[in-house]
Amino acid sequence: MAQNLFPVIDSPRIAREGEGFDKRYKKSFAWDLQKGDFARDGTNRVPVCNGIEAYQTWCEKTVMTERYCCLAYPNEIGTEMERAMKRPSQRSCESAIERTIKEALLVNPRTECVRGFSFSWDGDAVLVEFLVKGIQYEEFRIRKKLGDGKNRGEDDGQQASF
Repeated sequence: MAQNLFPVIDSPRIAREGEGFDKRYKKSFAWDLQKGDFARDGTNRVPVCNGIEAYQTWCEKTVMTERYCCLAYPNEIGTEMERAMKRPSQRSCESAIERTIKEALLVNPRTECVRGFSFSWDGDAVLVEFLVKGIQYEEFRIRKKLGDGKNRGEDDGQQASF
């Protein structure tokens, strides 16, 4: 009947970083990137897409999402394109765009690498192309047009300030 004055309690196991992530690609509902809404078939149902299509959609949406702007997402989700596009030169913009895209996509444990960036400038707008490789699939290309010609202030006589 002797009870211990200081009971012993098993402490919970602490998960190591990356240990709890599932690296399998899961099916999801199809998303229409142009409409910004779920895709619909002829009967107005939302079709299901396979794991790689869902992953490719996640990559595209992540690149289009501005970090810290949507309270529903954690701070790791999204890119910092607005900040990158305000850089004073094209080269510094390219470097910032590449960095923020890589950081955003490598958050997902299914992303093996992001590489092969190319940039085509038209005034202050830029078309960026790059390759994404998932851990179980071939590489695929993503193309995004960024900027509206009003961001950097380089060609309109304004000086960039820091």
